[in-house]
Amino acid sequence: MRRMPKHEQPSLFSDHPPAPAKALRVAFDIETANLIDLAPGQDLDSAGPLDISCAAAVTDSGALRHWYMQDPSGAPHGTLDASTARELLAWLREQQLAGAKVCAWNGLSFDLRWIAHAARDRKLAAEVALDLYDPMFQFLCQRGFPIGLASVGEALGIGEKKLMSGADAPREWAHGDRRKVLDYVAGDCRITEAIVARIEELREVRWKTKKGTTSRESIPRLLKVRECLALPLPDTSWMSEPIPRTKFHAWLELQA
Repeated sequence: MRRMPKHEQPSLFSDHPPAPAKALRVAFDIETANLIDLAPGQDLDSAGPLDISCAAAVTDSGALRHWYMQDPSGAPHGTLDASTARELLAWLREQQLAGAKVCAWNGLSFDLRWIAHAARDRKLAAEVALDLYDPMFQFLCQRGFPIGLASVGEALGIGEKKLMSGADAPREWAHGDRRKVLDYVAGDCRITEAIVARIEELREVRWKTKKGTTSRESIPRLLKVRECLALPLPDTSWMSEPIPRTKFHAWLELQA
């Protein structure tokens, strides 16, 4: 396995024309490579540390970029090395400092945690995480429970659908269907970007419940993770097993 030499690397946004000088929004996502059979009720994070097969980012203009390793023939292969993972973190931070709203669905708890591990750079990952817009984490801080990307996308009328289950991506990558995984991670970025835009337009998040009904939660303004951490704890007295907020940000090593 090798990294792409500079002359082989795609342009900044490899699958679309160059993006505007300043993106308004950047949505990113990762896929993990580990083949794991979870026990009933087992959390994926408990099976970590997890390796990253690929990552992608999409801007509000539709510009797309992928990060992945290549084998000697130039085909996508293996898992992100520390240098490439840190390049991803540095790029995300550059976008934030340039004024873009960098966002990810459950990116605080999942994506950035494992990018930090792959990059061996918790400090830079924490900087990105605290300035991240994570609508799922904001919802959790307001209501006390998480909701899924697919259920929100359906309730908000987002046209693009998930191409597969996240649990299938590691198997597809291992079996060699890596273009399918690259398309999948890009699709999830596009769904996230569209969801963020719709939440900002409607000033609320909607999701499909297990009963098939649509529920709503007011989101007057999307907040950065650092702002969400300052929100009062929601009432979870009605829950038999409430999920502590610290579960989502403990890797940052913040004070509870």
